Amino acid sequence: MDFEWIIDLLGESGTTALGGFILGTMFGAFAQRSQFCLRAAVVEFCHGKLGPKVGIWLLTFSAAVLGTQFLITFDLLDISDSRMLASYGSLSGAVIGGLLFGAGMVLARGCGARLLVLAATGNLRALCSGLLFATAAQATLRGIFAPVRDSVAGAWLLHDDGGLELISFLGWGEHTGIYIGLACAIVAVIIAARNRLSGWGWIGAIGVGCMVVGGWWFTYHMSYQTFEPTQVESMTFTGPSADTLMYFLTPGGAPLDFDVGLVPGVFLGSFLAAVLSGTFKLQGFKDGRSMVRYILGAVLMGVGGMLAGGCAVGAGLTGGSAFSITAWVALASMWVGAGVTDLLVDRTSHLVKPGPAEKEAGEPSEAAEPERQEDRVRA
Repeated sequence: MDFEWIIDLLGESGTTALGGFILGTMFGAFAQRSQFCLRAAVVEFCHGKLGPKVGIWLLTFSAAVLGTQFLITFDLLDISDSRMLASYGSLSGAVIGGLLFGAGMVLARGCGARLLVLAATGNLRALCSGLLFATAAQATLRGIFAPVRDSVAGAWLLHDDGGLELISFLGWGEHTGIYIGLACAIVAVIIAARNRLSGWGWIGAIGVGCMVVGGWWFTYHMSYQTFEPTQVESMTFTGPSADTLMYFLTPGGAPLDFDVGLVPGVFLGSFLAAVLSGTFKLQGFKDGRSMVRYILGAVLMGVGGMLAGGCAVGAGLTGGSAFSITAWVALASMWVGAGVTDLLVDRTSHLVKPGPAEKEAGEPSEAAEPERQEDRVRA
């Protein structure tokens, strides 16, 4: 697709940011209406259920994989120069960062993308946690935690000697990615149908996955229509959250790009979807104990996301659709970290009879309220 007329009007950086903003707006709307959330899917699965949350996540994942691999197979997309497949990957960062991120998203009751979506619906807990997430990510990328990140990430590297892309590494055929995507889609449809997923559940879940494909497609086309180098990338929220925070804190000090357009777009799309569906509602912390939990979770996600090379969306969907080895390792580690944390923190605490203060705090219902409210509106 030819973007030259938009580039002439807005410039290269402005056009790239606009693309991120538009895709982010649609991503936010789809994510808000479908309640897409990796944390919810992991917790549901670890409780022995293949419920609607698992179905929504699998629908999103399969849509991202199928769409991306279809474009690659038929030479409509080339992501070989993307950050996830170029240079080298850190297996140590993927494992340790994935575990930290998984633990953090259970404590904060949502991954980075989910916190951004919830913040736009009036959830002030998610807003505070999201800002801490972005701050921790920035501190890990360029601040006080950067030396630790370099040390951990450099402990076990996977070099680009034909071994960064999973399908090539295993020597599988060129259509393998499509077959895997189809297999995931079949399982997702079965689970979603058994749980009688709502119309918005189907549309939103598939829509989120398609936005990942759209991000790859847009940045790929921009990469050969601009004079300045344009990174081929798609949806991710750890680095972009940090970059967007610094952009607004230091106006004029950071260039416009896809990431800086993405985060405000997601916020706007989620806000509009919440207002139009009647699910916008201001919510805050109930007590100090709950704040400690959210703060710790947000920091763990910010640090873990930078170590892992992506968040639940960046590694789980974007990296997963590209079949990046480190992304798949990070995603698996996130599942493990989230499952273990849910077992040790939430399920263990439920075995102890809560006292009056704990009943008043009501953290489980506090986290579930936005989703229950959305369910009532759809019903």
